[in-house]
Amino acid sequence: MTSPNDGNILTSIAPGAVRQIHLVGVAGTGMGAFAGMLKAAGYQVTGSDENVYPPMSDMLREWGIEVFTPYAAANLDRARPELAIIGNVIRRANPEAAAARERGIPQMSFPAAFGSLIAAGKHCVVIVGTHGKTTTGALMAHVLVHAGLDPTFLVGGVTANYGGNFRLGRGEYVVLEGDEYDTAYFDKGPKFLHYRARTALLTSIEFDHADIYRDLPHYESSFEKFCATLPRDGWLGVSASYPRAVEIARAHSRAPVDTYGVGPGAEYHAEDARFGPDGARFAVRGAREERVELLLPMSGNHNVENATGVYAAARRLGLSPATIADGLAGFQGVKRRQEPRGEIGGVLVIDDFAHHPTAVRETILGLRQRYPDRRLWAVFEPRSNTSRRNIHQAEYAGAFDRANAVTIRLPEPHDKVPADQQLDVPAIVGALRGRGIQAATSGEVAELVRLVSSGARRGDVILVMSNGSFGGFIPSLLAALKERGDE
Repeated sequence: MTSPNDGNILTSIAPGAVRQIHLVGVAGTGMGAFAGMLKAAGYQVTGSDENVYPPMSDMLREWGIEVFTPYAAANLDRARPELAIIGNVIRRANPEAAAARERGIPQMSFPAAFGSLIAAGKHCVVIVGTHGKTTTGALMAHVLVHAGLDPTFLVGGVTANYGGNFRLGRGEYVVLEGDEYDTAYFDKGPKFLHYRARTALLTSIEFDHADIYRDLPHYESSFEKFCATLPRDGWLGVSASYPRAVEIARAHSRAPVDTYGVGPGAEYHAEDARFGPDGARFAVRGAREERVELLLPMSGNHNVENATGVYAAARRLGLSPATIADGLAGFQGVKRRQEPRGEIGGVLVIDDFAHHPTAVRETILGLRQRYPDRRLWAVFEPRSNTSRRNIHQAEYAGAFDRANAVTIRLPEPHDKVPADQQLDVPAIVGALRGRGIQAATSGEVAELVRLVSSGARRGDVILVMSNGSFGGFIPSLLAALKERGDE
């Protein structure tokens, strides 16, 4: 099927209709994993990108995928593709996208191609929402694997159980992290509309992606459209912690809707949560008044809630409470989600992807619950398009209250964020100091490393939060702690 606006843009294609596929923008986490899945499914796969670095460069090489760099029309001569898959970072003027149009090579977006080539004919379980998609999706996938259902999955982080962010199974189910970000230069709608969800979890709705959404109503409209895609014989679980998300789900979904959450009031709810070094122990009471005791090797009320949603979805898919409990207990987590990176001289360094103020607050609370007797030092890089704006200025000022010390990187200037819309980090630091929290800021990673390494003491937990590499802060911090000589 082609788009009426451009003859070589496809919105769907039959599996097996092409064999030679070229991915433009292949070094991204999702695109790279999709390339690996296509290769495993028997397609001939090549890719291109502007820069290709480890670990993705190593993974693509291991999968036997030839990668061309930089972008150039000549790459299409070498790849000779029957189909070009265009990543959402690719602009219309990209030389390969332009050459594909000129030569009449069919093009598809990553989500549309995934929906056609991998998910076609499957039962898609899609996790959407502002927060928690990667962890919840990975947890859902692991429970289905543990149950022997051999699912396919693709999530936005490296799962510890499987050593990657995708798995190509032979079973009925496909688990996907559904992103509300735009799809491609030729399709500005959200990615998750392409996944044909039959079962879904809506974890949360709070304003995000300020670079593509005007305001909260515009952002919410994407979830309204997603809920409307669910069929009548599907099912949608929605977090009771977000009343607006529940309202949207009930108003727009044709499928049955159940709520889940922590505490009474939801159809599936967690109770009696206790946190310790082994994670969270809690009970879930289900819609049929069943009650099952669970262990999740993670901490935080937000992860208890995520696991409760997974429990609800798995029950709807027919799994027994005992099977779900065993799957949850065996989950080893996702890299960069409360991931310990090293403990040197009694100082534990933990890496997390949190960047929205709600995620920052809940991650800090989760570690406070897990390590109640240790000093907690939060280090944060506001790097995303939304986090570097003053949209959430007040929320950030209150997000660090459960930390003992806070260090925040001053964002580098960004041409998409006008000066009068930039996050005021010194004001946040001043507010924290006013509440008695040790706080500091700097724009230089080396200075931040010096501040933290010189001030850290035995027993501290250093929580580092960023949705990027943070300029190598964590390896530099670990090296500085080691140089102190108090291992």
